[in-house]
Amino acid sequence: MNAYIFPGQGAQFPGMGLDLYNEYPQAKELFEQANTILGFEITKIMFEGSKEELTQTKVTQPAIFLHSVILSTILGERFQPDMVAGHSLGEFSALVANQSLSFQDGLSLVSKRALAMQKACEHQPSTMAAVLGLEDAVVEGICYSIDGIVVAANYNCPGQLVISGEIEAVKKACEVLKERGARRALLLPVGGAFHSPLMEPAREELAAAIEATPFSKPICPIYQNVSTTKVTDAHQIKENLISQLTAPVKWTQSVQQMIKDGATHFKEVGPGKVLTGLVKKINKEVEAEAVTL
Repeated sequence: MNAYIFPGQGAQFPGMGLDLYNEYPQAKELFEQANTILGFEITKIMFEGSKEELTQTKVTQPAIFLHSVILSTILGERFQPDMVAGHSLGEFSALVANQSLSFQDGLSLVSKRALAMQKACEHQPSTMAAVLGLEDAVVEGICYSIDGIVVAANYNCPGQLVISGEIEAVKKACEVLKERGARRALLLPVGGAFHSPLMEPAREELAAAIEATPFSKPICPIYQNVSTTKVTDAHQIKENLISQLTAPVKWTQSVQQMIKDGATHFKEVGPGKVLTGLVKKINKEVEAEAVTL
């Protein structure tokens, strides 16, 4: 069974999507539509912008979404998903790919999500850190023991977990994690504490937009970050999507469940191949590759 997976923030690179724009009329049309929907020329930043310009949350999230969704559209009949999943932001790409959301509504929600997250970050300075070489339960226990807000945010693969929260609490957690044997515990260059309680203002803002957006019955199940199990009910998809901003991304658990449910081939659609690497670390037996045209 084919599982199509869609990357999240961090997969961006200068020049992303330019080849699609130049080679495929359908891609060009969707990129131009995106410029109109967003109200600024995101194509200019994607194709010609610097790495720094691309790392602004309000640019990064729509850029990755566009690259992923347009690539899956161009695949045409070769795009035959039995199931889909997306890492954080990638969940929106997955929902357009499995026809739960229209391209226009998906992009509009992603833009609102990015702006709401940016605002939440500015309201309360916060950060995230990558932790390597410890079991999940150990990391969770240490986070729980620290004064202040710090939580497990991204379960990327066994032995690789990202924590998220207030700057001092995350720094303190990193010190303790190193003492407890973490191979690495380092702060990430991100705008704020994504997938933590500090994103509550953004969650509330995005919830209203999601509630007002029509969702359709998908062509195949999505395995969502919050639930890790297959979902096809439009109402349930909305609920999980609303919870996602303040809840952890359970990527390891989602991939394990997809394999349990029959996934044998994982195909990553979008910029880079970060998720392909994570899938191989989660289970060496399954095939995983980044999609090329």
